[in-house]
Amino acid sequence: MTSMDVRTETEAEDSGPSGYAAARLRLLHEESRSGPPRRSALAELTDDWLAGLFRAGPSGTPKGAALIAVGGYGRGELSPRSDLDLLLLHDGSAGPKELAALADRLWYPVWDLGIALDHSVRTPAEARKTAGEDLKAHLGLLDARHVAGDLGMTTALRTAVLADWRNQAPKRLPELRELCDERAERHGELGHLLEPDLKEARGGLRDATALRAVAASWLADAPREGLDEARRRLLDVRDALHLATGRATDRLALQEQDQVAAGLGLLDADTLLRQVYEAARVVAYAGDVTWREVGRVLRARAGRPRLRAMLGGRGGGGSGGPTGGRGGGRAPGAERSPLAEGVVEQDGEAVLARAARPERDAVLPLRAAAAAAQAGLPLSLHAVRHLAATARPLATPWPAEAREQLVTLLGAGRPTVQVWEALEAEGLITRLLPDWERVRCRPQRNAVHTWTVDRHLVETAVRASALTRRVGRPDLLLVAALLHDIGKGWPGDHSTAGETIARDIAARIGFDAGDVAVVARLVRHHLLLVETATRRDLDDPATVRGVAEAVGSVGTLELLHALTEADALATGPAAWSTWRGALVADLVKRVTAVLSGEAPEERAAEDAAPTAEQERLAVEAYRTGGPVLSMRADSGVPSEEGGPEPLGVELVVAVPERAGVLSSVAGVLALHRLAVRTAELGVVVLQGGMGAGAGNSVLMLSWRVAAEYGSMPQAARLRADLVRVLDGSLDVEARLAEREAAYPRRRGTVAPPARVTVAPAASRLATVIEVRAQDAPGLLHRIGRALEAAGVAVRSAHVSTLGANAVDAFYVTGVDGGPLEGDVAVGVAREVEGVLRG
Repeated sequence: MTSMDVRTETEAEDSGPSGYAAARLRLLHEESRSGPPRRSALAELTDDWLAGLFRAGPSGTPKGAALIAVGGYGRGELSPRSDLDLLLLHDGSAGPKELAALADRLWYPVWDLGIALDHSVRTPAEARKTAGEDLKAHLGLLDARHVAGDLGMTTALRTAVLADWRNQAPKRLPELRELCDERAERHGELGHLLEPDLKEARGGLRDATALRAVAASWLADAPREGLDEARRRLLDVRDALHLATGRATDRLALQEQDQVAAGLGLLDADTLLRQVYEAARVVAYAGDVTWREVGRVLRARAGRPRLRAMLGGRGGGGSGGPTGGRGGGRAPGAERSPLAEGVVEQDGEAVLARAARPERDAVLPLRAAAAAAQAGLPLSLHAVRHLAATARPLATPWPAEAREQLVTLLGAGRPTVQVWEALEAEGLITRLLPDWERVRCRPQRNAVHTWTVDRHLVETAVRASALTRRVGRPDLLLVAALLHDIGKGWPGDHSTAGETIARDIAARIGFDAGDVAVVARLVRHHLLLVETATRRDLDDPATVRGVAEAVGSVGTLELLHALTEADALATGPAAWSTWRGALVADLVKRVTAVLSGEAPEERAAEDAAPTAEQERLAVEAYRTGGPVLSMRADSGVPSEEGGPEPLGVELVVAVPERAGVLSSVAGVLALHRLAVRTAELGVVVLQGGMGAGAGNSVLMLSWRVAAEYGSMPQAARLRADLVRVLDGSLDVEARLAEREAAYPRRRGTVAPPARVTVAPAASRLATVIEVRAQDAPGLLHRIGRALEAAGVAVRSAHVSTLGANAVDAFYVTGVDGGPLEGDVAVGVAREVEGVLRG
């Protein structure tokens, strides 16, 4: 059925809202039509309906009036749940009552159908005045399209608005750039988000519309290759999202992704996200290039009167053309400063020297990229495209200069990102590193991660560049940072797969056998330090020896320490804190001693020397016989600006040793709606004047907590409830169950089931039970109760919450104070898992 067939059938049925609604519904459910044809047909169908309403007055077609579609409707891009942007233009000849009747005849049927409507009634002069005062209104009018009434009025307004836009471009384009930047700051980057906003995020539909507005100004133009296809793909995804949800939403939430992917005929949600990311990166990169060109042209106009006059004449109205995004308006003989062999700076960009010959110089792409990043300059679009089209491939293994230039690029810090994105946009990265294709635009199904896999690798190199003074081989650190998650493009454990891939890549880029082995080992064990430090008892000699055996040498440990920090900082704010950093540093110190020939001291967790603060709290708890609390703000993780980003509150609870403390404290925290980020449980044995033997052991629980909403409770309230739960007058479990029944938590996705295992050979002093589960209020309380019910004692605990996932380790002993027998340990793990899955 064609759009004309739909219109004819609609008019035959009913020219009112019900007829339009029926035809619209049929159109949206035509399986044979989707994408641009459906959007265009929906716009035509809507045009015909509104035109009929416009002409339906007692005197027929109104004189001196026109109905105009603006914004997305003006572009003919109606998605299933798009709103309608309409302007009723009039010349002032109609009286107020006549005009009001016409407006009511148009607006009310739209509202009756539940379609969102953005409407205005203005004269041409009022429309131009509003556009001059409101940038968003001006942008909408640039896409004005005639629907009904006086065509001449529409044409005249379009011409005037476009002329105004071109004349005001030197003022309006910086405003538009600022608007785009503010939107990106609020909504993030579409090319990396797990639940992106297709319209508002950087690289989204609004940015694509902004590029159209820049082109209309004739000051600059966006790179055209792939831009229209990227925009079409984002619109197709939004169409499918509207159909899947039945709502006018632009946010691609996790729970809708599978259905949207199916609606588009894609394999799965990851395939969907990859297509969205690819399209968004095309739009974002085009925006970067275009805004640089706008800035260059505006600087030239401001600084060179003759050029300003020339461009002013071109942009003043109805004749002329765009200056072009790749050199239009570039002053002849512009100053060129050398940056490297074959690379110069010109007009704020790194460009190729006139004598550069990429077809003869295989290292030139890397040399140009490294020079640009080191100078903090973008690599010009023309240079990247010329290199992609003409540069010959590097020999295998790479020559030493190529490897050095790659390391220089990776070590440039934040400027590396924009240069890397420019190389990637033209396919140069996958040409240099073919394995990159498997991680390019690959989503991370973990809320802890801020970036896609590929961008996370680049961000890790950026973070590692600030740590190169801490290591003896900064080149190995930077390359390992770039490759540490390269295995995520393959099935199985990504560290294991990554080790093999990293070994191949390191050899290809020219490292010798010894360096290749170090890079491979760093990739294989890039999670070892943080996982051990946060999930294992560092006072257990088996823990330290195991890390020492895996790392092998002090030099490799030094590199692994820096890589661990860079990886965590590049992951997101939940992955690193001063507390985690201190734990990792403590582990590194102990492993360094072992690798230097010292033997770790055999001691139980109770024998560890407490800090002065811990001893103070322990003494007070021992003397009072009850719980003692200490609260202070967490110093947080370093931000981009170098200051701390607080992650919540540090809460320390000291309680004379007794059964059930862990579950009791965890239950009280859950009752007060405190989310546990991390937790440590240990034992402080008081010496000296406190006496010896039984009764002088104090459990020390160190927490990082944050309020789920609202403010933190007072320490006095927490202590009062803890006293009540320990003396049996407060049934925390019943209170939590009541609250859950009254206010059940809504979950949009089904989480994987909890998994509880026994860590093999993790400790000689205790059995380590590992719990991996979906985080939820009261989870730690339930785990503690399950361990108590299994008849084991928790000697220490190491709890981490990473996004929506809890990853916990509990050192438990039997009644004899030693590790559990194998079958007993497995039985305990199964009991805990049963409780969590039940």
